[in-house]
Amino acid sequence: QVQLVESGGGLVQAGGSLRLSCAASGRTFSTYNMGWFRQTAGKEREVVAAISWSGGRYYADSTKGRFTISRDNAKNMVYLQMNSLIPEDTAVYYCAAQEKISFRGSYSPSVYDYWGQGTHVTVSS
Repeated sequence: QVQLVESGGGLVQAGGSLRLSCAASGRTFSTYNMGWFRQTAGKEREVVAAISWSGGRYYADSTKGRFTISRDNAKNMVYLQMNSLIPEDTAVYYCAAQEKISFRGSYSPSVYDYWGQGTHVTVSS
């Protein structure tokens, strides 16, 4: 069982930056593929970025060039650095973990086994 706890959300003006953190429990964290997703009311959960156990990265088109996902296996942490934020980035952001070795399909919420409770990000115009 893996527990994920997000932090770092808040209110920021458009053009600003935030860094989200996800703390993971479990001794095999380094073998998990990790993802950040976001969701707004009435919409499906969508991928923001994902990082494989070996360091491969995937970004949604909407976040490419603005967001950076990283991980620190020694600390069981995953981070999402968000720059040049726009109001459309407003959402609840979730951290997710999957135990599968393959990184294929990591843009889909359905492949993830564990989820955090989410952290709110609000970008004002």
